[in-house]
Amino acid sequence: MGNLKDLASMIPGMDKALKGEEIDDDAFKSIEAIIYSMTPAEREDPKLLNGTRRKRIADGSGTSIVEVNRLVKQFEETSKMMRMMTTGGGKKLMRMAGAMKRR
Repeated sequence: MGNLKDLASMIPGMDKALKGEEIDDDAFKSIEAIIYSMTPAEREDPKLLNGTRRKRIADGSGTSIVEVNRLVKQFEETSKMMRMMTTGGGKKLMRMAGAMKRR
């Protein structure tokens, strides 16, 4: 797929946001290892992840349980935001962001 910065610059507005920033492509290797250590069912439904499964994933990916928990939490927050955007809550979110920029 290429360099992550090049890929992100294809997203509208990201080119300006990332100007002068360096993105370490290796930063995503642990995320990839965590995801590949999950079963397809766990990838589909993260609610299945109990303590034992999280430990197995951490051991399999060479990371800690804390890192697995962090990734799961980030996924949940992103999913929540995407649901908000698709159900009309995105307009309110965008208005709030615009009002904050003007300050």
